[in-house]
Order: sequence, then structure tokens, then C-alpha cells
Amino acid sequence: MKYTLFESMGLGNMDISIVILVLAVLVLVLVGLSVFLLIKTANLKKSYKQFMTGRNVKSLEKEIVGLFEDNKSMKEQITENRRDIRSLYRQMRGVYQKCSIIRYDAFKEMGGKLSFCLTLLNEDNDGFILNSVHSSAGCYNYLKQIRGGRCEIDLGAEEQNSLDAALNGGET
Repeated sequence: MKYTLFESMGLGNMDISIVILVLAVLVLVLVGLSVFLLIKTANLKKSYKQFMTGRNVKSLEKEIVGLFEDNKSMKEQITENRRDIRSLYRQMRGVYQKCSIIRYDAFKEMGGKLSFCLTLLNEDNDGFILNSVHSSAGCYNYLKQIRGGRCEIDLGAEEQNSLDAALNGGET
């Protein structure tokens, strides 16, 4: 059989069964694609119904505005928390954070380690050393100021040990 349409396209010798077969495969692919798209659309409709259940446009608008207000409130709270943390950090710089106590026997004849050196330092290594010397005649206390981890007055061995321990985080 001769088909003038095929002849005009230069396919005059082509068998019509091949054309029908190609068209059938194409129809099957399109049917499969249509089924896939119908399933996707059904899932989307289901999600939309679930999202919209019990809501209307005005209630959704209220919820969105509420979310923005919550977000603004959280930002304000974060700003306040940061300000509080900075304030606490400034306060903590002056607090004594490093300490050490060294007990020793000031006079070998006394027996027992009744004398001690107490060192208290802040974050900047400013503070004091309290040296309490215990003897049979009484107890004598000496206070030496520390600035930047140093003392302007000469330190005894026990005082230096206590200062070093405080500077090293309590390790002697």
C-alpha cells in the first residue's frame, strides 16, 4: 500500500506496522507518566488537606504573624542574654579564681605545720599573699600585695611556693 503522506516525507517504502508499534510504545510511556503524575498529585493534595485542616486564610495569617513575633522575642532574649554574659564576665575578672595554701613549720622546734601562706589571685593575677607565722610566743600575720603575678616586696620561700602554685592553677 502506498501512502501519500509517507511519500511526501520520503518514507514511502515504510511499513505501517512499524509506525503503529512506535506509536503504541509512545502511548504506553505516556500512560505510565500520567499514572506517576496522578500519584504525585494525590500525595500533594493529601499534604495540602492535612496542612489546611481546621484553618482558614485568617488563622494562617495569625499563625505566621505569631511566628514572626516569637522570632523577634527570641532575638531580644538572645541580645539580653549576651549583655548579661558580658556583665558577668566583667564581674568575674575581679573575683579570686586562683588560690593556693602552703602549710609549713616556721620554727623547727614547734612541731606540726601550724604556719601557712594563703595566696588568692584574680584572672589578671592580682591579689594577695597572707602569711601566718605561728610560734610559741603567738601568731603573726603578714599580707603582701600581688599585681600581675609579682610582688614588690621580697617573698620568702613558702610565699613564693604558694604564689607559684596559685599561678599554676593550684599545682605545687
